[in-house]
Amino acid sequence: IGDWSVTSENQCALKGTSVLISCKYDYPVGHFVTSVSWFKKLYASGGWRLFPLDKLTSSPDHFKYLGNFRGDCSLKVNDVQHTDEGAYYFHFTTTLNRWMSIKPMYLSVGVIEPSTVTEGGRVALTCMSGCPEPKDIVWFRDGQPVSNPIFQARREDAGDYYCAVHGQESVRSAHVALNVQYAPREVTLSVSPRGDIRSGGTATLTCSSDANPPVAHSGYRLYKDGQLISSGQNYIISDILPSDRGWYYCQARNNISWRGIDLINSTEVHLDVRYPPMNISISVDPQLFDEGSSVNLTCSSVANPAADSYIWYKMVDSDATSSMLQVGSGQLLSLPSVEESHSGVYLCKVRNSLGESNSTQVLLSMQRKQDGRSHYLQMLVVSSKGNLCKIPHTS
Repeated sequence: IGDWSVTSENQCALKGTSVLISCKYDYPVGHFVTSVSWFKKLYASGGWRLFPLDKLTSSPDHFKYLGNFRGDCSLKVNDVQHTDEGAYYFHFTTTLNRWMSIKPMYLSVGVIEPSTVTEGGRVALTCMSGCPEPKDIVWFRDGQPVSNPIFQARREDAGDYYCAVHGQESVRSAHVALNVQYAPREVTLSVSPRGDIRSGGTATLTCSSDANPPVAHSGYRLYKDGQLISSGQNYIISDILPSDRGWYYCQARNNISWRGIDLINSTEVHLDVRYPPMNISISVDPQLFDEGSSVNLTCSSVANPAADSYIWYKMVDSDATSSMLQVGSGQLLSLPSVEESHSGVYLCKVRNSLGESNSTQVLLSMQRKQDGRSHYLQMLVVSSKGNLCKIPHTS
């Protein structure tokens, strides 16, 4: 002769898993079960009430009755969520009576922690099963076993983790992504276009890095020769000048420190601006000299690549016309014994692979002045606009 009873145990489940609630029921001989149902205890309308599971808002296969009408009242809950946590009751009706479990079955729902950690920080994987008794938990990352659930976080430790009860590895928790945050690494500065950059052109400098979270646009700074020149990931130089030539590096920051440092620098990149000769000038040494002495004219310029040709010219007057006569080559024009025939206008033409330009004109003028036994020649300079500038004599 059977007794009225319902037997089940409290269950624990991980969020996102499926759980089987084992349940048995009994009733006196002579009774035949006509209906079965599960209820959940919920707070509504100011009090606790029992609601049939088929009346709750959930997907059709969320609660699945696996029992029968002959003593098995097992229930499966699929894709367990926090809202499934609570007390459950089994009820059945026979041809002569009805019965409901006196003691509820309590379902606990837990999650795995943590989900975000900083590189170098301590990670202790915790499987919050909600089970009243300890369980032997095993861990997996991206499907591979994790040997130790306690470790110092590295970038490569990021991934999808799940836990399971040892011996029941097929019943897994929901996957939780472990997000390992780290300061910028591999900070680089690139220049486009690559190769030669000519004056007057355009260049784009771009900073990039490997970081988590990614470095925001405002998290980059660009330096030239140690001086801050811009904030942002990209820097465009239009109409490039020779003065833009120099050493550049960028700095990245995402508010995550690495060994106490939160500003990470790239390696320096040299921006080489190529341009034809410019700022060409002639210097004369000495500026005042005796007739018959040696005088050197030196042609100077700035160019990249360096000038590979210097040609010296002297203006020659002939039949009311003037022409330029080549009188030498190389940076230095040496006049070993100055005489009146050396008077005149001089200039040098400088060339590299990108072009050529002329210097300003220099006038060597003979002005005889009686000063004891000495005679002097005085140098005057003609500017590029043709203005005559006299270099004063200092005795």
